[in-house]
Amino acid sequence: MIKDFNDTLLQAYRGESTTYTPAWFMRQAGRSQKEYRELKEKYSLFEITHQPELCAYVTRLPVEHYGVDAAILYKDIMSPLVPLGVDVEIKKGVGPVIGNPITSFQDVEQLGTLQPERDVSYVLDTIRLLTEEQLNVPLIGFSGAPFTLASYMIEGGPSKNYSQTKALMYSQPDVWFALMDKLAVMTIDYVKAQIAAGARAVQIFDSWVGALNVEDYRYYIKPAMSRIFSALQTENVPLIIFGVGARHLLLEWNDLPVDVIGLDWRTSISEARQMGITKVLQGNLDPTVLLADWKTIETKTKAILDESMHDGRHIFNLGHGVTPDIKPATLQKLTNLIHTYSNKAI
Repeated sequence: MIKDFNDTLLQAYRGESTTYTPAWFMRQAGRSQKEYRELKEKYSLFEITHQPELCAYVTRLPVEHYGVDAAILYKDIMSPLVPLGVDVEIKKGVGPVIGNPITSFQDVEQLGTLQPERDVSYVLDTIRLLTEEQLNVPLIGFSGAPFTLASYMIEGGPSKNYSQTKALMYSQPDVWFALMDKLAVMTIDYVKAQIAAGARAVQIFDSWVGALNVEDYRYYIKPAMSRIFSALQTENVPLIIFGVGARHLLLEWNDLPVDVIGLDWRTSISEARQMGITKVLQGNLDPTVLLADWKTIETKTKAILDESMHDGRHIFNLGHGVTPDIKPATLQKLTNLIHTYSNKAI
C-alpha cells in the first residue's frame, strides 16, 4: 500500500460514513487537459492505450491536477473487442466505427474469446504501473456492458435510435442471446483480470441501454447483467453500474447484485430514494453546467451536496462524461468546492 493512501472513495462505495463527499469525474482522464491534447496530436487513442507508461501518465493527470479521490483507467470500451475479431476504428468526430457488423448467427460464432493476459496485456500492465507505485487513490477499472457493446457491433458505429440493434433483438432472438452470452463471458474475464492487476473498484458502462423499455430490458438484457455481476461479486470490490437516460430502469438495476448505481442528471438523489433505490448512489451534475458561470456551478453543486449529505450514501460525479470544452481549472475548483462544502469537520 502506498503511504498516505486515500481510501475515502472505497469507504463511500461500501456505504460507510466519510468525513467528506468523495468525487471523481467520468472521462476525467484526457478530454480537456492541455497535456492530453498535445499527446493526441502525436498519438491516437489506441496508440496511447497500447503504451502502458504513456497511458498511466494520462490516467494519473486528473488526480494530480484536480485532486479527485479516484483515478479511472484511460482506455476505450472497444479495447477488448479487437481480440474477438471485431474490426474497430476510432474516427475523430464520430467515435467507434465497426468494419464487420454483426448480422447473423454465423457472425457471432466467428467471434473469438478474450484471453486478457495475452490479448490486452497493455491494459493490465498500465494498471500494475499505476497501482504498484504511482497512485495514492483507488484506480477504477471498467468495461462496456453487453447491450452497449452490441449496439456498436450491430449498428456499425454510434446510433441515435438503435433501430438495427432492436430489430435484430426482436427478430433474431437466438442471435441476440448468443451475442449476449459471448459478451457476458468476455466482460467477466476482462474485469476479473483488471481486478487481479490492481483495480480497486469497477464500473460497468451500459451507456445506451436507456433506449429499451423495462419489459425488454428485463427479458433481453437483465439475465446477462445478473450473470456478470454475480460472477464479479466474488472479487470483493465495489461494483458500479451506469447509463444515461435510464431512470425507468433504476429499480431493475437496484435488483442486480451491484453496490453502487450511477445517476445521470435527469434523476435527483432524493427522487431515486423515493423510487425505492437502496444502493449507494453516484452522480450527478449535468456536465454542461460546467460551461456556465461559477455562481451557477456553485449553486447547482451545493444543491446536490445538500441532498447527498442528508442521504449519507453518495459519491459525487457528473451525470455523464467531461466534455472537451470544459476548462481544467473549473474541474479543479469544483473538486475543491465538493471537498470543503461537504467536510463534516469544518
